[in-house]
Amino acid sequence: MKTRVCRLHGQNDLRIEEIPVEGPAAGEVLVAVGAGGICGSDQHYYSQGGIGVIRVREPIILGHEAAGTIIELGEGVEGFAVGDRVAMNPSHPCGTCKYCTSGRPIHCLQMRFKGSAIRLPHEQGLFRDRVAIGAGQCHKIVDGITIGEAACSEPLSVCVHARSRAGDLKGKAVLVTGSGPIGALCAALAAEAGAAEVVVTDLQDVPLSVAAQMGATETINVARNGERMADFTSEKGHFDVCFECTAAEPAIRSAIDALQPCGTLVQVGVSGDLPLPINFIVSKEITFRGTHRFDAEFGEAVSLINSRAIDLRPMITQTFPMEEAVQAIELAGDRSSAVKVQLGFAGV
Repeated sequence: MKTRVCRLHGQNDLRIEEIPVEGPAAGEVLVAVGAGGICGSDQHYYSQGGIGVIRVREPIILGHEAAGTIIELGEGVEGFAVGDRVAMNPSHPCGTCKYCTSGRPIHCLQMRFKGSAIRLPHEQGLFRDRVAIGAGQCHKIVDGITIGEAACSEPLSVCVHARSRAGDLKGKAVLVTGSGPIGALCAALAAEAGAAEVVVTDLQDVPLSVAAQMGATETINVARNGERMADFTSEKGHFDVCFECTAAEPAIRSAIDALQPCGTLVQVGVSGDLPLPINFIVSKEITFRGTHRFDAEFGEAVSLINSRAIDLRPMITQTFPMEEAVQAIELAGDRSSAVKVQLGFAGV
């Protein structure tokens, strides 16, 4: 039996190919993939051949946001049945390095992450019709939740971890800079946590309209109404917490200006080296916190999806068949018309 895969051979060289189906081995399940979300890393691998110093050095199957239906159980698998719909956790720490054994598996020295070109050989991804994966990396999806929603478990996990870095948000004023998929999810999670105010900024109206549907109390198009942000800088600032999701210098500076003294800036967006206004971070006693990936938060994210405590449907703006993966990846970077773009696979 063979399966179609979405495999990148180099910059701007994405091909739909067929390869043999492997597994499931003992402890694994074979999943018929139903939906996969396109992430910024997939876009960078395709358009730039890598991310920063990480380069694609051999053909790699893209994709780390996916969900599907179990069609076969490997030896020894318990707790699952053929027909179960599952979200797949792409993160697989080793469990034995010094960070795993000290409760910090996010920083595992031998981390395996689906669809990543960090290591050689590359860790092959989830954009394929069939994939064998460890049963422990699968989380059941309840009836009534679409397979597209389930495929958003990974980015939601990233934001659940980011929220944990921010502290208690109940009654707080929260700023979210950038309203791509991660920004929209941070806004939704802030609202779910009881924030009194959730203000979201962006340069485009489409993602801001999605944020408004997902919990933002106010949205600001800073390209058209940048002066509104000045209202939040009087008396040394307004917000208790900012989730900075752009990694753009102007947005970071604006966030620091708008944070109250002793406020917290959670840096979610990732970029290269940027100058930071250290003098203002120091004088306002801003707590600057990084956040990276997730661990047990994947299960928490699936629970939030299963209960629809977080409704992801507004952010899924387009779905393309696998055959149109190039068009989908190119559209995913267009914030004037897309937020979360997904691929549809053969499923069952």
